[in-house]
Amino acid sequence: MIILGIDPGFAITGYGVINYVGNKFKVMDFGVITTKADLPHPQRLLLLEKSLVNIINTYKPETMSIEELFFNSNAKTAIQVGQGRGVALLCAARADIPVFEYTPIQVKQGVTGYGRAAKTQVQQMIKILLGLSEVPKPDDAADALAVAICHAHSFGSMSKVLNSV
Repeated sequence: MIILGIDPGFAITGYGVINYVGNKFKVMDFGVITTKADLPHPQRLLLLEKSLVNIINTYKPETMSIEELFFNSNAKTAIQVGQGRGVALLCAARADIPVFEYTPIQVKQGVTGYGRAAKTQVQQMIKILLGLSEVPKPDDAADALAVAICHAHSFGSMSKVLNSV
């Protein structure tokens, strides 16, 4: 099963593509999509959309897993991240890819077995589970891989389907 993990953002969106077959992981790609602050807001969303469509067309994921938004006290930031997340969901819907949503606690549980694990513990487990020589960088890419791993480990039990196609 090819899984596209998304750590949603506006300025930086992390993505990770893994293939999960027979309880084994193979990393296909990971990285970040960045948008420059000096671009007009609609152009930044369009850049995010074009980049995600390219990733989807390249790897043909069977599912998308995405982290639920963590709302902080900065409403403007939360709205912008929500808009970036909306673009990711729209890209999945257009490609008929089912989307699964996970809370940060579910992601930590799915990767480390402990829902309150520290970020460094999650990153080390990503490195081990994916057979990487080092922790994926930047953090947004590592977080996206964690969401994909979480989905692989918990598909059908802890997942909440946002859309089923």
